[in-house]
Formats: sequence, C-alpha cells, structure tokens
Amino acid sequence: MIESARARVERGVVARLREAADGRPRRDQLPAIVREVLSRERVALTAEARRELERYLDDRLFGLGPLSALLRDPTVTEVMVNGARSVWVERNGRLEPTPIVFSDDEEVLVIIERLVAPLGRRIDLAMPIVDARLADGSRVHAVIPPIARAGPILSIRRFADRPLGPDDLVNLGTCDREVMRRLVEAVEQRRSILVCGGTSSGKTTTLNALAFAIGGMERIVTIEDAAELRLPQPNVVSLETRGPSPEGTGAIDVRTLLRAALRMRPDRIVIGEVRGGEALDMLQAMNTGHRGSLTTVHANGPYEALLRLETMTLMAGIDLPLSAVRDQISRAIDLIVHQERTREGARRITSVVEVATSRGRYEVAPAA
Repeated sequence: MIESARARVERGVVARLREAADGRPRRDQLPAIVREVLSRERVALTAEARRELERYLDDRLFGLGPLSALLRDPTVTEVMVNGARSVWVERNGRLEPTPIVFSDDEEVLVIIERLVAPLGRRIDLAMPIVDARLADGSRVHAVIPPIARAGPILSIRRFADRPLGPDDLVNLGTCDREVMRRLVEAVEQRRSILVCGGTSSGKTTTLNALAFAIGGMERIVTIEDAAELRLPQPNVVSLETRGPSPEGTGAIDVRTLLRAALRMRPDRIVIGEVRGGEALDMLQAMNTGHRGSLTTVHANGPYEALLRLETMTLMAGIDLPLSAVRDQISRAIDLIVHQERTREGARRITSVVEVATSRGRYEVAPAA
C-alpha cells in the first residue's frame, strides 16, 4: 500500500474509532474498523497485508509506536530513546543505533504516559523523573524536560523469559565450571557473598544464578528497587521499594524493607543492590544470624567495593569508628565476586576473593 493510501486509511480508522467509542477508542474495535475503512476507501489488501496494517495501527494508537517492533525482537535487551530523533538498542551487550525517529517530543511523551499510567505512576513538570516495572518484569526509566534538555529520555531494560541458573552462566562463558562449582558450594555453606562490578556488567544476573543454590526448604526474602530476581525456591518473599506520592509522602526505601524483612523469619536475605545507609543494617543482619545472604554493589573492583561499603555504612547516621565499621564488614562478607563487561559486550567474572582485616586494613586474597 502506497504511503498516501496508508495515511488516508489511518486517518479514517482514527476517526471511526473515536466515533464508535464516544471519543475513547477501544482496542478490540480495531480489526472491524480497519476492514470497514479499507472497504470504504476501496483499498484492496491481502490478508497478510491487512494483519500487518492492523499491527501497525495497534502499535501506533494503543501501543508503543515504533518501539513496539523493537520490544518484540528477542535479541533486544534494552531500548534507549534519547529524544525524538535518536533511538538506540542493546543486542548481545553491544549498543546499536536504529533508524527510528519520532515526529516530535509529544509522541515520545505519549508513549511514556502509556507505559507508566497503568502502573499508577505519573510524570509531569512536578515529577519529571519516573522509575517503574512493567508486568513482564521490564524496567522503565524516563526523564522529561526541563530536566532532560534534548527532549524526553526513555530507557526500557528487558529480562530473559527464563532466569539464568549457574549452568547457564557457565555455558555463556561468564565463568568457568570450576569457579561456578566453588561459588555454588559457598552459597550452600552459607557464606555471605557480595557481587560487584560496573553498570550493566551482569551483577543482578549473577546474583540470581547464585541464589539458585540456596536450599529449597529455606525462607528467602528479596529486597529490590525494581523486582528483577526470580528464584525457583517455594518459600520466597519479594519486597520492592516505593517512591513518594505526588504529595511527596509514602516513600519506602531499602532500609525500611530490610528492617521489615528481619521480622519475617528469613533464613537468607537477598538485596538487589546496596547504595546507602541500608549497608549498616545489612552488615548487622549478616553478623546476627543471617549468614549466607547475597547482595550487589557498584564498584570497579573488590577492594573498591569494600571502600564503598564503608562509605555507605557511615551514611547510616550512626557515629561508629572506622575500625568498628571495618570489623563489621570483614566479619559479614566472606567472598567478593567481581564482574566486568568486555569490549565485545560479554559479561565475565574476573575475580573471586576472600575478605579479612589485619591491623585495621583490609586484606583481599584469591578464594581457595
């Protein structure tokens, strides 16, 4: 169908949808109205071409517009919209530009609204930043002007339909079989493990895979900003933080959830990421009967991860001498797993170290 005919049909479908639904179009009316408009405009299409047109219009009117096709592509793990004229994707760990452009910023804003409104979230001048989790587990982050100067920014991070276990990480080359065997053994022995690495290095994927080794009869509480962990054990409680309401009240952070988790009789606590004062509560939990807990932290290496834990522990607002903080950390954390993303986009575990202190200084040594 030539472009002018397509535009004519699209205008006709939009008009008929509004008429049929008193200005509030319904998705289920689309196929019948498309057939009606094609007949009226005397445009003949094969059944396959009509289905393609219906999908295009469904994406345009009810879905995520040109992003819909990207999100149907199983090789795309992240979609990044940098304003109306620039859309990138991540495939196999590599960033790639796409030819997709939007007509204007308003079209991007409509898509962001379609994503967050059903989740009870809002984005406007008063709240120009939003984080959300879709029904399929994908994470959404959006920023709009005036905070985003080049136009609305949207990121959608997708996750595999099936969570990866220890064997999957070995098969993908994240680590060799012997390293994974030792890590699984460490989880089974209730050793507390900290996974560190940079952004998009695969920390959460590794955390999830290690948690597979937790015993099936143990009670696990997971705490995350956006629920990503999917564990196979039957006794799992998943907690998720909540941002403030439009009035600025009702926020629930990781620290609050961690304190709540301690009253749920957990055998293990798995924290998606520590990034603030909750580090102190986590260390205390690990040192008072919750051995074998797991978490992640952003850091460029094992030693840097320990220094970040120090800083975050001091952010808890409790006046502790540095020597006491270091003692808490060295007693709580048994192993640090460092992960990196290579230039080719592959995720690799590059080191596994054991933690100790000597004369008030950390000692990290390759795990036996």
